[in-house]
Amino acid sequence: MDILQQLYGPFFDANNWRTVVTSGEDWMIILSLVLIECLLSVDNAIVLAAQTQVLPDKKQQEKSLFYGLWGAYIFRFILIGLGAYLIHFWEIKVAGAAYLMYLAVSHFYRKKNPKPKKDGKKAKKRILPLFWSVVVSIEMMDIVFSVDSVLASLAISPNPVIVLIGGLIGILAMRGIAEIIMRLMEIVPELETTAYGLIALIAIKLFLTIPMIDIEIPNLLFGVIVLGSIVATFIVHRIKN
Repeated sequence: MDILQQLYGPFFDANNWRTVVTSGEDWMIILSLVLIECLLSVDNAIVLAAQTQVLPDKKQQEKSLFYGLWGAYIFRFILIGLGAYLIHFWEIKVAGAAYLMYLAVSHFYRKKNPKPKKDGKKAKKRILPLFWSVVVSIEMMDIVFSVDSVLASLAISPNPVIVLIGGLIGILAMRGIAEIIMRLMEIVPELETTAYGLIALIAIKLFLTIPMIDIEIPNLLFGVIVLGSIVATFIVHRIKN
């Protein structure tokens, strides 16, 4: 019970929720988390769209996304609780920072050295009925993609309530406006570069908080950097075109 209290106690602390909801600075952080969630989830949105296309009609497609949405909320709650506890260990911070930096570096490497696509993939046999196999695959992809965003979010704010609110709004936004985000990324392709540049910055921010260095970048300042980076990206795109 003690470990559960440590992992998930902050989620049930009314005072913690009251402080977050009434704080303008916390809402600035939440907005930053939502923006990062949306930018990082474009790949996830594309995968989700492709997964649902195998279902025979629109009703089943929407139903699978509905189940996937609630599953994503449940798994996000579990992951944030575990992450918020583990992130207090400096070794986890180092590992998390290294992983986030790996994501950023590997993205830019793949962009400079793209691999040719392979054709002729063999169809796999499904154990579950088609609908439920799609739902399960949606949940699995949500878990894979949420590890990145949870790590990034906890590096920005250690408060699990802030991360949860940002994550839940981000998931809903990703589901609801995925098509808009994808079109926006097509119109302003530089946003992808900005997103992974921010991931590298988040990795540095997380690494700086280990006890041997102990440098904390204020959350409000980081929120301003995120918003400023996105605005600057639009300006650069406008100038280039």
